[in-house]
Amino acid sequence: MKQFVKENLFWIREPDNYEVTDEKITVVSKPCTDLWQRTYYGFQNDNAPCLQMKTAEKYFSFTVKTSFNSSNLFDQCGIVVYLDSENWMKSSIEYENDEYQRLGSVVTNNGYSDWATTDIPSSVKEMWYRLSRRESDYYIETSNDGVNFKQMRAFHLFKGDAEISFGIYAASPVESSFTAVFTNMEVTECKWETWSAADSGFNQCD
Repeated sequence: MKQFVKENLFWIREPDNYEVTDEKITVVSKPCTDLWQRTYYGFQNDNAPCLQMKTAEKYFSFTVKTSFNSSNLFDQCGIVVYLDSENWMKSSIEYENDEYQRLGSVVTNNGYSDWATTDIPSSVKEMWYRLSRRESDYYIETSNDGVNFKQMRAFHLFKGDAEISFGIYAASPVESSFTAVFTNMEVTECKWETWSAADSGFNQCD
């Protein structure tokens, strides 16, 4: 499997200010950029810069560390699987105020987004993400230290069963901007372990 290095990457909506090396990616977010489709709020935003890599590999994990100085409402940076404007996933921390921000994810299938979050202190300015793929099913984990990862969610992408593009993004939905730094990018064998009812001893109720 190819690695997440400069020669394998491409932009979906290239930002004005960024630097990409094999060891570090720095992105200055553009004001009034976001990814969201329809649900509840009614609006559609599809203008956030996404740095992506394509693969047809059905089983792999992608890990990245994010560091950021966000300080304005909804500033966000993290990982993204971007198939098209109506089918994608993002996971990030979204800034709310001086007290708390939201660590969460958005999965968008067929033009409708969901949003699942948990509140964390606004003092947190680094986060590790690990995305794993098993065919058209996906798994997100997060970590404070890059060693101990905790489950965020498992999900399905209806159009995510063939070649996909995945990578990182940074966005500022309001009139603001911040600097996001991505390091420790690594593509490995799938770290989402296999599971079966038979192996686990789980007996499903009739």
